[in-house]
Amino acid sequence: MFDKKTVLILGANSDVAKEMIILYIQQGYDVVAASRSTSALQDFLRAHNIGGDRVKVVYFDATAFATHRSFYESLPMKPAIVVYAAGFLKNNEEALRDWEGAYQMMNVHYCGAVSILNIIVTDTNNKALERVIGLSSLSGVRGRKSNFIYGSTKSAFTQYLAGLRQYLFSRGVRVHVVVAGYIRSKMTVGLDLPESLMLEPSFIARAAVGVRRAFIIVPGFKWKMIYHILRLLPEQLVARLP
Repeated sequence: MFDKKTVLILGANSDVAKEMIILYIQQGYDVVAASRSTSALQDFLRAHNIGGDRVKVVYFDATAFATHRSFYESLPMKPAIVVYAAGFLKNNEEALRDWEGAYQMMNVHYCGAVSILNIIVTDTNNKALERVIGLSSLSGVRGRKSNFIYGSTKSAFTQYLAGLRQYLFSRGVRVHVVVAGYIRSKMTVGLDLPESLMLEPSFIARAAVGVRRAFIIVPGFKWKMIYHILRLLPEQLVARLP
């Protein structure tokens, strides 16, 4: 059990983030669940009989950069663990033609993350901070023609976290990135994805909450193999992938 340590989950209405709330509560943490969808989060907590004394739901918009500092300063407790789980998906063909959709992915996955995380990690008065976890995607490992706009935003986020890990090393703050494959979630509903590769949100959540030292976490044996193959595959072969 932990002595009143707090976890801040940004983008807490994602399916993985909601599973992480349950796991952190079970481990004795208090949770600040931050999202634009506060009513949906409240419904989730009621459905799982999670009392308001353990989880505080607050409004947070990853793309409202000007509000991020006041949001952080208004937190009831400064976090020991920060999770960035905000997500937004636009079909690649649509994103190619709809700048607003592409821009939204950039803002949610990268710009919003950099904005709020910079504020959090430069608060040297928060001696409790010990861990930062970002939920990224295997789509960001190599550029592929079917999803390179979404993938580029996740790649940028992963690289930011890699540098942040180095920046915080001397303070003993650990940084991790969950590089996930296909997740059965509300974001992937309707997509034509292979059933044999689908992962449950609870599985991803357990990998994220259970992380100890590794920077990159790739949940699932099949996805670990795909991750390493993608990294090593020659560019002329990557160009033939969907």
